[in-house]
Parts: sequence; structure tokens; C-alpha cells
Amino acid sequence: MEASILLASSRENPTSILEDAATAYKVDTEAIALKVKQEFVAKEKAKKVPQTAAKTAKKAA
Repeated sequence: MEASILLASSRENPTSILEDAATAYKVDTEAIALKVKQEFVAKEKAKKVPQTAAKTAKKAA
């Protein structure tokens, strides 16, 4: 099965092939996408906090 998925993805639309494979293996792609999105949001928030703290420190000095 895996070899046929890889072979088909190289010849056709890889996105739809991977979605079909995820469905066949009963993988919850929506849950994975949500978790990844939450991780990116958390990383962006973590980046903004140090930048704000650095600006506050510069103003105080």
C-alpha cells in the first residue's frame, strides 16, 4: 500500500493522494492540523513577549 501511495503521489495530485491515504489509514488530519496551528500561534506569542520586554527595557534606560 505504501509504495503505491508514493508512486501515485509522484504522478498525480500529491495533496489528494495523501488525503486519500490518510482516510484509508483513519488518520484524523483535522486534529493534526489544529494542533500544528496551535503550536505556531504559541511560538508567535513567545516571540512577541521578549520583543515587548526588550522595548520596555530600552525605554526605561
